[in-house]
Amino acid sequence: MRLKFHCQNRIGILRDIVAQFADYGVNVARGEVGGDHGNTIYLYLPQLLNAQLATLKPVLEQIPGVFGVKRVSLMPSERRHLELDALLSSLSDPVMSIDMEGHIVAANRAAGQMLGVRVDEVPGLSLDRYLPDLDLPALIRRNNARVNGLRLKLKEATYLADISPLHSEKDDDVASLAGAVVTLHRADRIGKRIYQVQRQELRGFDALFQASPRLAAVIREARRMAPLDAPLLIQGETGTGKELLARACHLASSRGQAPFMALNCAGLPESMAETELFGYAPGAFEGARPEGKLGLLELTAGGTIFLDEVGEMSPRLQVKLLRFLQDGGFRRVGSDEETYLDVRVICATQQDLPALCAEGGFREDLYHRLNVLSLTVPPLRDCLDGIEPLAEHFLDRAARQIGRPLPRLSAEALARLAGYHWPGNVRQLENVLFQAASLCEGEVIEAGHLRLPAVGKRQGLDGIDLEGPLTEILGEVERRVLAALYPQYPSSRQLGKRLGVSHTTIANKLKRHGIAGEE
Repeated sequence: MRLKFHCQNRIGILRDIVAQFADYGVNVARGEVGGDHGNTIYLYLPQLLNAQLATLKPVLEQIPGVFGVKRVSLMPSERRHLELDALLSSLSDPVMSIDMEGHIVAANRAAGQMLGVRVDEVPGLSLDRYLPDLDLPALIRRNNARVNGLRLKLKEATYLADISPLHSEKDDDVASLAGAVVTLHRADRIGKRIYQVQRQELRGFDALFQASPRLAAVIREARRMAPLDAPLLIQGETGTGKELLARACHLASSRGQAPFMALNCAGLPESMAETELFGYAPGAFEGARPEGKLGLLELTAGGTIFLDEVGEMSPRLQVKLLRFLQDGGFRRVGSDEETYLDVRVICATQQDLPALCAEGGFREDLYHRLNVLSLTVPPLRDCLDGIEPLAEHFLDRAARQIGRPLPRLSAEALARLAGYHWPGNVRQLENVLFQAASLCEGEVIEAGHLRLPAVGKRQGLDGIDLEGPLTEILGEVERRVLAALYPQYPSSRQLGKRLGVSHTTIANKLKRHGIAGEE
């Protein structure tokens, strides 16, 4: 059991508190002093029982200078350790802390995978075993400053290393060097990293492309909803950018400087999803960490949690999430202590939640709690009026990432993009254009460079807006037919012959719909 004492900072108060447990025959295994003015004491008493605490608590609160005693789930050092562990685990690059003998003191999971050992086996390993031609401690002493981009070869792969020296004293002389933190970046992925940095130059709503009037209308709604501190439900097909929209709403809110954490509820076993979201207490189950684990909710305190594919959440988790939405409280797995947090919840789904509620697959009360604010992201096939600038935007990204000159789309390639049904939506478009930019050796991307699988082919009138007058509906059908056939019959004469009309009629229709350039 862990106890927190809010108390006066006076000489001897710790002795007075510990003496009560000694008189009662309870061992104090560990203690810490915290608070802004040393006015908080934490004690770890592994053998203390609830009944004993009930007896001792009135006695402890009678000690001069003790203002309150309560149970806590973690000591401050344990919380710092868990937060650091969660941070390091989230990094995809290998990160290691080494001492001045060249031994690894701590490392993240990616470093363990790189070295071919379990993460708990990494501490104590010598880097000489993996870098026999590099004396890293000597390099650290010689430079005594941050080193960026040191090229080295480890386990048959080339890395660029960033090395940050650690000092035991405030001064930065060589005598106080205690080691260094080494971060390794795969050299063959540096282009991708630069690309990711470029993608982050624009953040929030500015990073969302709004060429289509329909998508622009959704983003206008999202801008109005973002500052409202209430649950938000985002609906839309896979690949439409629901998480990007959620991040934009977070950044535009009063919580924008606080953490944003995401959890995909699909494909996770119930037990794993529960511990990821809510965390677990020390020794909660066999194989659990002795110090327990913080869940994403606690790591997001004050910020926003994004729950993707919330329709896949198990009934048990639905109950816990509903409770959290009602009063902000929950219990970690294996704990009987209540934790209360201030976190905004944004959810996303591609399922019809009302239909799931009717079938009994989703709690109706939870649906209404989540659906305080709602947005529906349209599929790409309904936003094809903005596909040309969107395609050029993705091509520019791809060219920067690959490191090649920016290619342009031929009229035939653009017509093929405009005539495709895009089951994977914007994500699929970005991937298709990245592949096309990789395959194209010249300056123009032709229709043949576009790898568009014939999956998820739409049927009948799916995706056609039936709200307008008949002339507009027929015009949209005509545009889609011409866009679909033009890549196979790339001239007005060929297409006119295929459709049984004059080439002049086809030329005029192609021009009207903007499907092909001048022939």
